[in-house]
Amino acid sequence: MTTTSGSAKWQGGIKDGKGAISTKSGALNDYPYGFASRFEGKAGSNPEELIGAAHAACFTMALSLILGEAKLTAEQMETRADVTLEKQGDGFAITSVHLTLNAKIPGADDATFQELAGKAKAGCPVSKLFNTKITLDAKLV
Repeated sequence: MTTTSGSAKWQGGIKDGKGAISTKSGALNDYPYGFASRFEGKAGSNPEELIGAAHAACFTMALSLILGEAKLTAEQMETRADVTLEKQGDGFAITSVHLTLNAKIPGADDATFQELAGKAKAGCPVSKLFNTKITLDAKLV
């Protein structure tokens, strides 16, 4: 079992506020995010883009494992995860993630590739997260 972390800071209101995200590894260190980067296409990151990157990475790694079990090795795989955020009622919801994969796998036929990619889509831990129990420990400081 492994546990790692990401963190976020926020100051101000929803539209005029500013946030910063960081990861335990240091890959992101106080990287800016906010309303404008989430809803107006301005510079900075947002939760959906981070979810997309995580899902694309997880799916691609899972497929690499599954390919190896089938005695296949990818020469190259590139995956994009398009995460859709839509207004629902009084709030917002992530309504879909669309994965697009381009792969070069010597010795693989299309039927086998489609089957293995489908297994990776269903089995990667981030795919499973979208239907997982979420808990919260909230404290006022």
